[in-house]
Amino acid sequence: MTPGPAAPAPIRVTAYIIRRVIAAIFLVLVVSAVTFLIFFWIPKLGGQTTTQLATQYVGKDANPDSVAAVKKNLGLDLPLYEQYWHFIKAIVMGADYKFGPDAAHCSAPCFGYSFKSHVEVWPQIEQRIPVTLSLAIGAAVIWVVSGVAIGVVSALKRGSLIDRLSMGVALAGVSLPIYFTGMVLLGLFSYKWPIWVNVQYVGFLSNPGQWAWNLILPWISLAFLYSALYARLTRAGMLETMGEDYIRTARAKGLPERVVVGKHGLRAALTPIITIFGMDFGLLIGGAVITETVFSFPGIGAYAVQAITDNDLPKVLGVTMVAALFIVVCNLVVDLLYAAIDPRVRFS
Repeated sequence: MTPGPAAPAPIRVTAYIIRRVIAAIFLVLVVSAVTFLIFFWIPKLGGQTTTQLATQYVGKDANPDSVAAVKKNLGLDLPLYEQYWHFIKAIVMGADYKFGPDAAHCSAPCFGYSFKSHVEVWPQIEQRIPVTLSLAIGAAVIWVVSGVAIGVVSALKRGSLIDRLSMGVALAGVSLPIYFTGMVLLGLFSYKWPIWVNVQYVGFLSNPGQWAWNLILPWISLAFLYSALYARLTRAGMLETMGEDYIRTARAKGLPERVVVGKHGLRAALTPIITIFGMDFGLLIGGAVITETVFSFPGIGAYAVQAITDNDLPKVLGVTMVAALFIVVCNLVVDLLYAAIDPRVRFS
């Protein structure tokens, strides 16, 4: 029995996109359930009572009335499925919290409400997103362009001095932690040679030139680690790809070497790079903790560190949810990019 005709390419691509979007929505629900269980169910398995759990959301100096109010607001005495429903409902529709005669409203999306400082978590995260986003985008451009370029050159010049030197630098970049390179850059270019003095974040709309200038050192310190990793991955992928039969066929047809390398070799080697890039970029948007701490940038990572230091659990919960959602979105974008870069995805 002969198979039926294949669906047209646009239909297959549309079906692929729909499948990926549905999978992303399902993954968001899974992430929310896991986050909820980590913060609300696992502590109970560890022996904590609802009163002890509510005390963590209020702070160390909590009084019995505030603990009782938080316990009621979070529904900690309700069945687990009702607690999860209120958790999801608050994210989508917002929530109201009562403290005796006083009341507070957490607007949607409500990723948490700090019962310690009595502020909504999402507005605080939202105003820090441009800082982390600026840091992540600039560093990502540097590490992808430099890493892929170095990896391609190393693969084409395999065994040469350029190959050995670039891979040596890449090994050093992978080995050195971000806080070390960041402190070295600050020590050299802010103190010994005062080129970047008083490095602090400036909004892009306020002063685009100063925004870019103050981000150069954080971009370099963050990109150095990732570009080294991407250089090694690109080199390994190019060495494997350039030995394939279709590469020899392309050369036998008389195609220019730049077309063979760029269109046929590099394009196939980029698929695993894009996969890892989606994860790395999602993690950075979720909070470049070390870089923001070293350079004292008020981003999501620094906010998370301060929340942990203050033992403000709702803020930690909010950062966890937002970071997880960013990672899911970045992976969805990567899945959709597959169809544009790899023809095998479009015709599968």
